[in-house]
Amino acid sequence: MILILLIVIPFLSGLISFALKGNGAKTMALLGSLATLAFAVAVSCHMYTGDTISFTKPWIPNLGTQFSLFSDGMSAMLCLLTAIVTSVVVISQWNKPVDRPSAFWGLMMLSQAGLMGVFLAYDALVFYIFWELALIPVYFLCSIWGGERRIPVTFKFFVYTFVGSLLMLAALIYLSIQTPGVNSFAWGNMVQAGRSLSPLNAHWVFWLLFIAFAIKMPVFPFHTWQPDTYEQSPTPVTIILSALMVKMGMFAVLRWLLPVVPDGVSYWANTVVIMSVTGIIYASFLAIVQTDLKRLIAYSSIAHMGLMCAAAFSNTQVGMHGIMVQMFNHGINITGMWLIASMIEERFGTRDMNRLGGMASTTPKLAIALVVIALANIALPLTNGFIGEFMLFNGLFQNPSNYHITFMVLAGLGVILGAVYTLNMVQRTAYGSAGEAAIVKDLSINEFIAITVVILFIVVLGIYPQPLLDLTSGVANMLVK
Repeated sequence: MILILLIVIPFLSGLISFALKGNGAKTMALLGSLATLAFAVAVSCHMYTGDTISFTKPWIPNLGTQFSLFSDGMSAMLCLLTAIVTSVVVISQWNKPVDRPSAFWGLMMLSQAGLMGVFLAYDALVFYIFWELALIPVYFLCSIWGGERRIPVTFKFFVYTFVGSLLMLAALIYLSIQTPGVNSFAWGNMVQAGRSLSPLNAHWVFWLLFIAFAIKMPVFPFHTWQPDTYEQSPTPVTIILSALMVKMGMFAVLRWLLPVVPDGVSYWANTVVIMSVTGIIYASFLAIVQTDLKRLIAYSSIAHMGLMCAAAFSNTQVGMHGIMVQMFNHGINITGMWLIASMIEERFGTRDMNRLGGMASTTPKLAIALVVIALANIALPLTNGFIGEFMLFNGLFQNPSNYHITFMVLAGLGVILGAVYTLNMVQRTAYGSAGEAAIVKDLSINEFIAITVVILFIVVLGIYPQPLLDLTSGVANMLVK
């Protein structure tokens, strides 16, 4: 029952928000997100007992589907991340007006409900429905509240994701046909069907699923929708996209690709690693030449997700474990980066780093927060980004491929380049002369609370990551087996 509440609470909060006016919708969103966070914490605590939680009810037996939910350590961790990020977003936006707040916060909560469903679904058709439910509210949020180029950018985003969704649906239907029956869409039957495919069929099913998930992460060369969409979306929506929705793609690889078509994964693993490593270097070089804060952070996210994707196809326990740890930590860190970028734009009226500078003297609290979060973004030891990234590189090095050292060295260039563009960004925005900045206010109370939550996770999980490691260790072992 508790798994149902993780979906129902944000869903009902979203519907109620549509009926409320002004701050009522925002208050409803905050209460719904905090209530969801409480249940997500409860599910995560239960995972430490070594048990899993499941919920299954008959749904459409003629289609071979049940309403089936399941939570292991990975699902619990991602549900917890979703609840934390959504709560931080609402708090950070508390004193910021928005047009049509009822619709805005209602759509935000519906998106959270869809995300929770994706991370908990244990039936392929249920998974697909929640996959789309999470996308549709974001499409409206981007197209209504986005920037000047929101219409063509959102259309491109929609086309990419919709094509990916159709490819995934075709693969799932084909797999369900291989094991006809009452529960043909169940995860276990999907695994059985995928492992019985001929080599040729396994290859094309692999690519149908992988392209759908690669678009969502995104992985080179399926990434071109991402920088423009992140730039044009309002900050709360950008955070949902970057901190949470890209995790849908990575989660889907671990839950629905690796176990279901292992023959296709084994055959195409090196190809995917090459694509991922190429994306790391390509995105890092593009980040270096950016002057717009949002676009720099967008390309940084592509590089980080590329490293996770490369490790996913390394077929090593430490790599799988590192992915789950890094999914959580990247979600926290990128949330902090987008919040900082938004606060800078609101105060100084620009995201152009050529026109910024001197924040350390004009807004010292904001500058300190920027430095801490930026250091976590480049995985400095004793920040939360370090342990996950170390495990990812360890997994790449242990890759049974003959090219494992080459892969690790090329991916390692991303660390060096990441330090270059991140520290350059800090230098140009926080230090130097004050540029065009007037006297502005430092962090407000709600912004201080939101940023403090992010920094606490950075510091605590950087010094003592064991709770996160314990939560996800069992899933890592299962994936490798």
